[in-house]
Amino acid sequence: MTNIYDYAKQTYAALGIDADAAIEKLLTIPLSVHCWQGDDVGGFDSDMALSGGIQTTGNYPGKAQTPEQLMQDFDLAVSNVGGKLKLNLHASYAVFEDGEYADRDALQPRHFAKWVAFAKERGMGIDFNPTFFSHPKAAEFTLSSPDEEIRRFWVEHGRACLRISEYFADETGTPCVMNIWIPDGYKDIPADRIGPRARFAKSLDEILDTPYDHEKVRVCLESKVFGIGLESYTVGSAEFTLSYAAKKGIMPLMDNGHYHPTEVVSDKISALLQFNSRIGLHITRAVRWDSDHVVRLDDETREIAKEIVASGRVDDFAIALDYFDASINRVAAWTVGARSVRKALLDALLMPHAAWRDLQNAGRMTELMVAQEEWKTMPFGAIWAEYCRRAGVAQDGEWLPTVLQYEKDVLLKR
Repeated sequence: MTNIYDYAKQTYAALGIDADAAIEKLLTIPLSVHCWQGDDVGGFDSDMALSGGIQTTGNYPGKAQTPEQLMQDFDLAVSNVGGKLKLNLHASYAVFEDGEYADRDALQPRHFAKWVAFAKERGMGIDFNPTFFSHPKAAEFTLSSPDEEIRRFWVEHGRACLRISEYFADETGTPCVMNIWIPDGYKDIPADRIGPRARFAKSLDEILDTPYDHEKVRVCLESKVFGIGLESYTVGSAEFTLSYAAKKGIMPLMDNGHYHPTEVVSDKISALLQFNSRIGLHITRAVRWDSDHVVRLDDETREIAKEIVASGRVDDFAIALDYFDASINRVAAWTVGARSVRKALLDALLMPHAAWRDLQNAGRMTELMVAQEEWKTMPFGAIWAEYCRRAGVAQDGEWLPTVLQYEKDVLLKR
């Protein structure tokens, strides 16, 4: 392996790239791994079916049904990823004990104490998401509801989540990214488009008026183009969320499944960096719009990673995963997606961005195209293998047998 890595390292060095430095940088880039891949976005605060335009397809055996099972599965998945990691939770994953229950407007930090202990034992920070779906009061609208009682309920949920996010930051010593997304909208053409958006803005203002430490809690707002049952009108559109985030000085968050099929997040990153100090990303794979397939090392994942690294502002990104597939082994799905994002980032860290930029600025586009194409046959696999060795995780071809044995010994017995 050393000889293979040495050869690959020298190949990259000929282009002015330090492979060792790229690996060391990758180990420090935080990747926020979503808990909801392991239980099909079920959560633990309700037995209600998924709502809000969210669907998980498939019924592969072994779904996590308790917090302990989800934690165990998560552990196995991230043991194969390496580098700096964060745990990404939804509010619906509150853990109630001794018969206690709190509705979402009354959630307290203590309802997430088990998750905090779990994260601290593993040296992880925690990111958080208020859950504005799969609840009786989310049947139609949440923060944009014309029913004042329902709107107030969800405002209080957002405020509770701010307090919980600050608790996470205090306990883990790592800033918590709190992402707000709502599924509000209409299936058919509405008579009033401005009213719901005015109420949404009012609700967000009321949530953010809650005192919190802005360095400990980094609030972001996520858009969506449409949802199932919300095909004609989405309250939290890209224009709304970007404008609101810019006005209030919070982070915009882009999910690469939340746009029209011909739009790509990779092209939007450089635009948002001109006007935002930080950017949030949910990396998924939209086969047919927002289908949340397992992330692969495909063109758009590579291009997103390239834009992150080429910006020179890697530390200004909050990079998270967001997908859920119940048609295959869930632990394997977690692992493949997270490793694919790590691979894309490593590939981007190995690119000669300055040299390519010089070719572009000089108008030498033929040479640039050739350089980019020939880049695709560089000995990347050897660098990735060295990353795995330094991160203490299994090589490609080695981790799946462990997951399949775990399926046999644990998952199939649930």
